[in-house]
Amino acid sequence: MKKTILIIEDYPNVVEVLRMRLENAGYHVLVAFDGQEGLKLAREKHPDLIILDIMLPKMNGYKLCRILKFDVKYKDIPVFMLTSRAKKSDQEMGKATGADEYIMKPYDPRELMQMIHRYLHADVPKPLSEAAQK
Repeated sequence: MKKTILIIEDYPNVVEVLRMRLENAGYHVLVAFDGQEGLKLAREKHPDLIILDIMLPKMNGYKLCRILKFDVKYKDIPVFMLTSRAKKSDQEMGKATGADEYIMKPYDPRELMQMIHRYLHADVPKPLSEAAQK
């Protein structure tokens, strides 16, 4: 069965490039163009991975990530923040909300695909903070 990736991004050009690459790699792709639609799709479809922009209409990516990561039903879904926000404070906020990866635009598409593959098709070690809690 194909793995499902949810893209939550408000720029259609970015969505189409990502969708094409992911579908060509064999993934099933869902798309939401705002935060509320993204949250609804994440809850209904329970994707295997989420690619999330920060600056979104209706609900920003930080809030959306926090809602998902602090809900026991969705906390294990990897979330990649893909954004043009490059400040260190933005990266720290992304990690604090529970994002598994923080990727800055412009990004290397091959590197993104390798990261996705690693999360969906291989054992990814737990972050040190999570391992220490056990």
